[in-house]
This record gives sequence, C-alpha cells and structure tokens, in this order.
Amino acid sequence: MPTKPSTIHVLHPGLFTTVQDLGRCGYQRFGVSVSGAMDAWALTVGNRLLGNPDGAAGLEITLQGPELLFEQALPIAITGADLSPTSNGLAIPMWTVVGMQAGSRLQFGMRRQGARAYLTVGGGITGPMILGSLSTHVRSGLGGLSGRAVKKWDQFSVGPVIRTAARSIGRSLPEPSRPRYVTSPVVRVMPGPQTAYFTDEAIRQLTVSPYRVTTESDRMGYRLEGAELPHRASADIVSEAVCAGSLQVPSNRQPILLMADCQPTGGYAKLATMISADRSLAAQLAPGDSLSFRMVSAQKASELLRSNRAELDRLLPPRGS
Repeated sequence: MPTKPSTIHVLHPGLFTTVQDLGRCGYQRFGVSVSGAMDAWALTVGNRLLGNPDGAAGLEITLQGPELLFEQALPIAITGADLSPTSNGLAIPMWTVVGMQAGSRLQFGMRRQGARAYLTVGGGITGPMILGSLSTHVRSGLGGLSGRAVKKWDQFSVGPVIRTAARSIGRSLPEPSRPRYVTSPVVRVMPGPQTAYFTDEAIRQLTVSPYRVTTESDRMGYRLEGAELPHRASADIVSEAVCAGSLQVPSNRQPILLMADCQPTGGYAKLATMISADRSLAAQLAPGDSLSFRMVSAQKASELLRSNRAELDRLLPPRGS
C-alpha cells in the first residue's frame, strides 16, 4: 500500500510565514517576479543537511515564528535567524538535523539573531507548482498556499523522505561556517548601471554613511533612510530590468534596496548593485536595523560568489554529487 504523505499542521501562523524555494526564474519578461527565499543560502544549507535538492521548498519564518504540529516523525533543520526554536519545550539546535517525533510540536520564541528563519524538512514541502516554483508571492497571489501567508489550521504535505535524510539526524554545519547576523552589517556593492546619473558626492556618501531600514520595508524591498544621494539631473529613467540587489534612488534621494519579491522593471536610476555573496546579510535585517555599503568591482563580486559556492560544496556537497 502507498505510504500516507507526512503532514504538518499549523496551530499558530506566526507573524509572516510563507512557503519558499529558490524562486521562479525566467519569467521576468512576462512581468513575474522571481520571489523565492530572501536568504537563499540559509535555505540551501537546510536542504543540503537533509539531503534534499537545493530547490526543495521550506518555510520562511519572519521575526515571530509559528507553532506547528507534526503528524508523523520527520527529520528537520532550522537555519537562518535564531528565533529560539523548541520542540515540546526543549531547545532545538540551529543548523543541525533534528528528528521530530509523531505528535510533537515545534515552537519559536525570542529573536536572538537575524530576522528570517528557514524550516526545511526531509522530502521538502510539496504542493502545486506555479511556473516551476512553490514560492509564495503575496502581491500577485502566486504559489504557496493560494498565494498568501500561512494561516491557522493550514496543513502542509511533505514529500517522501529519502533514506539519507532519515539517517542524517545530528548532521550539522560546522560552527565556524555559521553566519553571524548583526543588526548593522557592511554590505558590498558594485557600481550600478546609472552611476553616471549621480554626483561624486552621492557615490562618496553611499560608502561613508549608514542607512536605517525603515518600517516601509518588506520582501519587495527596503526603503532606507540616511544621507541624501543627489542626482546630476533627474532620478527618472526609461523603465528597464531590475533585479534583487539593485539600489534605486528616487527623487527624494533616499535609496531603495530591492529584495526577493522585487518587480521585474523599474524607472529609477540605480546607483549600485548589492553583490550576491552578501544578500544573506541583507536578508536578515528587520525595520530599525541599519547597514553600510562598501564598493567593490564586478570582478571581485564574481570571485566572492564563486568562493562562497565552492566552500558550501566542500562542507555540504549537493545531492547526487
């Protein structure tokens, strides 16, 4: 007889919990955002610890976590932000595969570090794929659970747990390799496509002044507050492609850092682009936190990304390698 799919029940949804994988790439030309995990590195680590494919779907948990009931025994990993996870009142180690027993509850508490935690499960969360992805994009109502955040009494189905996941209990990312999320990181950027639209003073201010993440920030982008970044003339350009990491500067001279749910095109001049290797740091910021920028070359950005990927492959080889 076929095995009944494992089920996770939502007893409390948390502040903003969504299903995310690595996003739906290749559809921006049709006006569809990539979406996916804000901290793709943390989600990938969780999946590799469990032996899942890198792109398996998990839960992105923002600031205040949910309470979940596991109907069947399942191996899980919690990566990203430390939101004090517990199982039946006992603390769960981060960045480590843990066995959840049938009938056990997973809860979260105080935010210790970071803003977004990722729950990955052996077999991955399953559901209807929309344009090749389960990722939730709330603004367009795509993916996840009918394109919305998790609600009380929702249920998640989990795919078949492969043998390696069932045997991986206790596997963890080495302590020295675990990120230290801070509330005021330095994020590296490379020159944007419209750097010439800005004064020399704007480029200088960007790299010497901290910027605060305002309350008008979400998965689409962070509105930042700090030193003004003056344009040479207008802030407006003919709309063109943008991507996560683009640093737009509208006419109020305050930057907007685009994130995972960003729109495919934009009409504001872009002073800089956050490098992919530092997206994880920015993804773990909450309103009230701040960040500073440091300029690097495109070549350096490429070297850092290759180095990060090579180190992850060394520590946790991808499934099938």
